[in-house]
Amino acid sequence: MNKRDYYEVLGVSREASQEEIKKAYRKLAMQYHPDRNPEEGEAEQKFKEVSEAYEVLKDPQKRERYDRFGHSGLKGGFEGFAGFDFDLSDALRTFMSESFGFGDIFGMGGRTRRSDQRRRGRDLQLQLKITLEEVATGVQKKIKLKKLMVCDACKGSGAASSDAYMTCLQCQGTGEMRQVSQSLFGQFVNIATCSRCKGEGKILKDPCEKCDGEGRVHGDSVITVDLPAGVSTGNYVTVRAEGNVGPRAGPAGDVIMFIEVEEHKHFERHGDDILYDLPLSFDQAALGDEVEVPTLNGKAKLQIQPGTQSHKILRMRGKGIPHLHGHGRGDQLVRAIVWTPTKLSSDDKKLIKELAKSEHMKPPQNDRSIFKKVKEAIL
Repeated sequence: MNKRDYYEVLGVSREASQEEIKKAYRKLAMQYHPDRNPEEGEAEQKFKEVSEAYEVLKDPQKRERYDRFGHSGLKGGFEGFAGFDFDLSDALRTFMSESFGFGDIFGMGGRTRRSDQRRRGRDLQLQLKITLEEVATGVQKKIKLKKLMVCDACKGSGAASSDAYMTCLQCQGTGEMRQVSQSLFGQFVNIATCSRCKGEGKILKDPCEKCDGEGRVHGDSVITVDLPAGVSTGNYVTVRAEGNVGPRAGPAGDVIMFIEVEEHKHFERHGDDILYDLPLSFDQAALGDEVEVPTLNGKAKLQIQPGTQSHKILRMRGKGIPHLHGHGRGDQLVRAIVWTPTKLSSDDKKLIKELAKSEHMKPPQNDRSIFKKVKEAIL
């Protein structure tokens, strides 16, 4: 099902400030809160919708990704970070956090989500340089990573033996501390991670010597990533679960690779078109010629028409960059640059002076159309 635009959901403009976004969210959340609409299923859906929109737009990084890529920017895979799946417990957690400063709500699955988030390994971020030729064809890259990996001595448990753990006395093995609070909507239980066992519910008394109880060690790995044709500098690709492993067998983070396209010695990129400056001698421009020009896939013949003006743009269709999110590809634009010689022999000068006597060698003084065409080609 297609999601509505988040700005539309909250009823704010795309230029809205953080305060305007927060104010709009609070008004709509109070209006559609399930406790105020016990028999209206549509109200619950709207409550989740406005909460999801607010979670994205209140975060500058998520908002920037959403503004650039829309809903696809919040999903996994290419051009996205972690997935974004919002349910009622998330919506209620957002509401309580914004309204009362509470954390997880009892009975909404908060413990499991908090524990998974805490134990997850950190993401790895790196810059991946590719050539314009690789952009044109797509490329498969093998990347060597230095990261935290599962300790082979304890298999990630962090324990030296099977009885190396003891129950945490502070939380009695639950991994969480609870505090009951009263609110407008009744009694809520604020659940916080146990500060002593960090949410694990147990204390390690006999740690593994190799990893010192972490369950992970530094190591190297190699991953393979496929980049589609048409990517640009600033795009990024996410490889799931190939980042640092979490402590004590926690899930691994992701690898986020930011694309950087190297500058090319011949071409300038303009979207999916590429621009090449072609130097021409005066006789080639005046008489016409067939020349050979470089492309991203080798060389190709190009016909120069007689009377070609300097900075005229010639188009080679389909010789540019493939469209990233569609079929077809851009063009190669060839800009003719008429070259003026700087060293002339006496015989050369005589010939040019002789040519200069012809009325066809002088630019027309009254016809400005030729200058207009040159100006349009430059701009």
